[in-house]
Amino acid sequence: MPQTRSIDSLAEIIQSFEAYLLLERGLSDNTRLAYLSDADKLLRYLVALAIPLREVETDTLRGFVNALYDVGISTRSQARIISGIKAFFRYLKLEKYLETNPALLLETPRCGKRLPEVLRIDEIDAMINAIDMSKPEGQRNRAIIETLYSCGLRVSELTNLEISRIYDDEQFVVVNGKGNKERIVPVSPMALEEIKAYLPDREKLAIKPGEENILFLNRRGRRLTRVMIFYIVRQLADLAGIRKEISPHTLRHSFATHLLEGGANLRAIQQMLGHEDIATTEIYIHIDRSRLREEILTHHPRNRHTYSPAGKATDAPADNAAAYSDEDQ
Repeated sequence: MPQTRSIDSLAEIIQSFEAYLLLERGLSDNTRLAYLSDADKLLRYLVALAIPLREVETDTLRGFVNALYDVGISTRSQARIISGIKAFFRYLKLEKYLETNPALLLETPRCGKRLPEVLRIDEIDAMINAIDMSKPEGQRNRAIIETLYSCGLRVSELTNLEISRIYDDEQFVVVNGKGNKERIVPVSPMALEEIKAYLPDREKLAIKPGEENILFLNRRGRRLTRVMIFYIVRQLADLAGIRKEISPHTLRHSFATHLLEGGANLRAIQQMLGHEDIATTEIYIHIDRSRLREEILTHHPRNRHTYSPAGKATDAPADNAAAYSDEDQ
């Protein structure tokens, strides 16, 4: 049996991998940096799962790829990341860090399978700036877009979001996800500011019994429907000149994609999206809240990027405006 080298620290392995890519492979700067980023994503994923590098199997790598899909990374981007991972494990085998190469049987996804579009940050800004702030629902819609993007919420989680479950000082919200499972999601200061600015408008509504704690309401004082949220997002995309096929879920994918591109831990993103079972909210608060909040504060664009004030008021297209009455909004 061939002798393998002892595993050095992960930082040293990345450094030696970089030297290999630069000196022996002669790759371009873009490709080299991409491969290093791919390896770093995988290593931090393994650390979060407490899986030693020597114990990585093909199924472990498949789990990593599934996690990429789970947080909304496009098939094309998955294929590129897998290319970097395969290069990393070829290097580990070549340098005898590992006896076998678990990436040999790792399949690259077919690029024909499309995921929902991902919005750029400037496109999200353009949607927000397209909101007509002269209308009664203007500030509410601004808070809705910021909350969807800053928290990566599902539409049902947004429409059922309760005021009493927004924690300003700690900067997180508690939502009910699929299967009525609670989870905590960090929220950006920008989204909190938009929510606070909306609350005075909300207080003017004749709120229906049973809706007193629901954050986002229509003009009749009832919680917004999923269809109405879809309409708001599509209308703003049209006004902003965005020609992509988008929905409220696009903002959720954009949330995850921008966090991952910014360097956030893949496992942390999964937890923020609610893709992992959590025993109880109390346990989650004490164990993970600080770490997840650090992830989103460090890596979410809304904590590094500001948008311009709302643009000039713009009327909605006549054909879309006729689809819903003022009361629906």
